[in-house]
Amino acid sequence: MRTISTLLIANRGEIAIRVARTARRLGIGTVAVYSDADADAPHVKACDVAIGIGGLTPAESYLVADKIIAAARRAGAEAIHPGYGFLSENAAFAERVAREGLIFVGPPAKAIEAMGDKARARRRMAAAGIPVVPGYDEEDQSESRLLAEAERIGFPIMIKASAGGGGRGMRRVDETAAMPAALKAAASEAQKAFGDGRLILERAVIEPRHVEIQVFADEHGHAVHLGERDCSVQRRHQKVVEEAPSPALDERLRGRMGDAATAVAREIGYVGAGTVEFLLDRAGHFYFMEMNTRLQVEHPVTEMVTGLDLVEWQLRVAHGEPLPLAQADIGLRGHAVEVRLCAEDPADDFLPRTGTVALWDPSRAVRADAGLADGLVVSPYYDSMLGKLIAHGSTRTEAIEKLVHGLKSTALLGITSNREFLIELLSHPAFIAGDKVSTAFIPEHFPTNASRAGRPDRVTWALAAWLSSAATPRAAAWGQEWRGWSNVKPLPQPWRIAWLAPANLTVEDDPAERRGHVEAGRDGATVTVDGATVTIAGRPAAEKAEGEVVVDGEPVSYRFAWVGDELWLKLGSRDFAFAPKNRISSARAADAGADGVLRAPMNGRVVSVAVEAGTAVERGQTVLALEAMKMEHAIIAPRAGMLASVSVAVGDQVTPGQILAEIVD
Repeated sequence: MRTISTLLIANRGEIAIRVARTARRLGIGTVAVYSDADADAPHVKACDVAIGIGGLTPAESYLVADKIIAAARRAGAEAIHPGYGFLSENAAFAERVAREGLIFVGPPAKAIEAMGDKARARRRMAAAGIPVVPGYDEEDQSESRLLAEAERIGFPIMIKASAGGGGRGMRRVDETAAMPAALKAAASEAQKAFGDGRLILERAVIEPRHVEIQVFADEHGHAVHLGERDCSVQRRHQKVVEEAPSPALDERLRGRMGDAATAVAREIGYVGAGTVEFLLDRAGHFYFMEMNTRLQVEHPVTEMVTGLDLVEWQLRVAHGEPLPLAQADIGLRGHAVEVRLCAEDPADDFLPRTGTVALWDPSRAVRADAGLADGLVVSPYYDSMLGKLIAHGSTRTEAIEKLVHGLKSTALLGITSNREFLIELLSHPAFIAGDKVSTAFIPEHFPTNASRAGRPDRVTWALAAWLSSAATPRAAAWGQEWRGWSNVKPLPQPWRIAWLAPANLTVEDDPAERRGHVEAGRDGATVTVDGATVTIAGRPAAEKAEGEVVVDGEPVSYRFAWVGDELWLKLGSRDFAFAPKNRISSARAADAGADGVLRAPMNGRVVSVAVEAGTAVERGQTVLALEAMKMEHAIIAPRAGMLASVSVAVGDQVTPGQILAEIVD
């Protein structure tokens, strides 16, 4: 039996912290690696030893096998845990680790290779009798062949990357005319994400559930499943909410899908933790999609309903031990729900956001797996997921209610996140009912930016004005006369404040600016908002502390923090940022593209320029593409005209609000 006394974790963020927690409990020393961008990241402090591997981007750091192996040698580690993403499903890396005499905490390289190519995996599973979605997975990748196969299969079609998953390189196409552009974009994204632009086509299963089975196998021939996870609620083909067990499965269907999943594991000689993903249609038919040969992001919901530590199982199997339990000994208890907390703006097409965390205070009522801390800079180089919040209850309803409460009491200020949207999603009657949840849930129930947006009401404006007036160090920045707190009421202070709404969000009845004045006293204030008076009773809380005041006779709890001259304010489930009008960034202040000027909506890197200056463009045509947080985002023409200029080139790094191109009549 092999020995692991020191474990190098070849990852970052919340999963590195999660793995370190179990290793520490088992008495195993931990080694973190970090890029230049992550030198002060929480996962560095969570391990016993930390080794810098340089670089900013994944390609310069976490994806460089030589650097990971060298760090393991330097630290005297016997084993490497890859987490998820990065090198976790890289067969060549797993083989290299074994060749170096180190233990790879994951499956054998041959098993990774068997499932790493989605096209070959589809063919192998079909040959083994596992149901697959009708499609095309052959080597001929010519456009003419792919178009012909799409016609044969029938629309709508799903285009998928052959070499990877996670929503990258995936497109749904509903008609023949849209296929050429979709094929080109999907192949480009797949090439950048996986170094392989090959594609497969599948018939789109309309509004399916995404159900995955957690499997485990050891070196002694044992394989079990630990039940299922329902991951149907997604945006951009990436998971948002995961739960266990699935509301759509009964014991009979669970048994059939579990048997199919363990058959997949045995077919490829699997060892360790893996997840077999299926599409489940409304008639109860399920189809193999892919196998993720690693620990999943959503593994905590399985841990909570089984009472097991999956990282501990991984480490024990890597030691050479047999599985701790047989299939008959594994049961499911209660229900668990997880949400992914992401640095993104749901009201701006879920585009990723960067920035600095001013306040992170997770609820103690739920499990929080996160790599966050006050002062952490969220960079554009990595995935937008910041962490996960998970709740367990005796019933599904109880688990949902606990998670909603935990989200409401969690504070994350300084960076735009999907916290408020997650609360709205979990509280939606259709999600609570559970019987009609599918991968179409968000497009069906939250179809537009406005449907995913909050807006400040009169109370919110008043609190923002009051808190900004009371901010002594920032009084000059706000153009206000500061008199300090005293028993004598100061003169009224004029204020002009703007809500930092997303650039392309139009709110018909709520302009993004308010004017008024504040009359502040020792124990409160009266604030004029658009001619109406709001009365606030109480004193401002210390920055970041939870405060409570009475506003027009009603108690209101709040948290706040400053990022430069921006005031971030949390009121219950809602987060807002405010600033003086003349300090709003051009990215947020401008109605993006309305004047023909295309601006960057985020930090990112230009990966393609599709149209040359002097060329006529149509409304909706892709002009260029940016890559940010591992996703490719098309910048499209907001109107028809001529592309007068292009201000950037492939490889350029851009910042929010930076001018990219201009269209004229």
